[in-house]
Amino acid sequence: MITLIGNLKGGTGKSTITFNLALWVATRHNRHVVVYDLDPQATTVDAFEIRQEEGFLPAIDPVTSVASLGSDDANSEVLVDMGLADMAAVETAISKADRIVVPVAPSQADVWSTQRFLKMIADIRSGKPVEILGIINRADTHHAVRETGEAAEAMQMLGGIQLLEPRLYMRTTYRRSFSEGLAVFEMEPRSKAALELDALGRALYPV
Repeated sequence: MITLIGNLKGGTGKSTITFNLALWVATRHNRHVVVYDLDPQATTVDAFEIRQEEGFLPAIDPVTSVASLGSDDANSEVLVDMGLADMAAVETAISKADRIVVPVAPSQADVWSTQRFLKMIADIRSGKPVEILGIINRADTHHAVRETGEAAEAMQMLGGIQLLEPRLYMRTTYRRSFSEGLAVFEMEPRSKAALELDALGRALYPV
């Protein structure tokens, strides 16, 4: 299955989710994983390079060209970190995706960006259906802050996208995972971040 992690807005956590989810699928779901990093910033590539330098397993070498997307082993789980610099690559990734996961930060700007992204998907797919799933990322940890709940309500009102129940919250553990080349559940197995990622993994890859 090809799962595209994408949105039109920067800073939504596409690379964070791709990196951590890929390792979750490989180690907790016991599936072979192929990762595509189509973002010129190559954040996902950098994180996996650090992982290889430290000798952590499993080692994953991300693909940086969209040319081979769709030709991977049928038994592999494919995760694509979408970039925006190469629109031809974006269109190819969207057209070949089996499902699209849209990270949304709790802000009105992110909701508007998601609306535009849904329209882009519809235009590129030209009527070919695809499952589109939203995930609230970088949610506020303080319950008194209203933006997260408001963003979730706004997302539920959008057509053509299903909002997943699991949320990823604003935690330093996610930022540290990149610099250490470890998924949050490897770095801090009992942390709240590890529990959140596990819930997301189970929602996307049920047994």
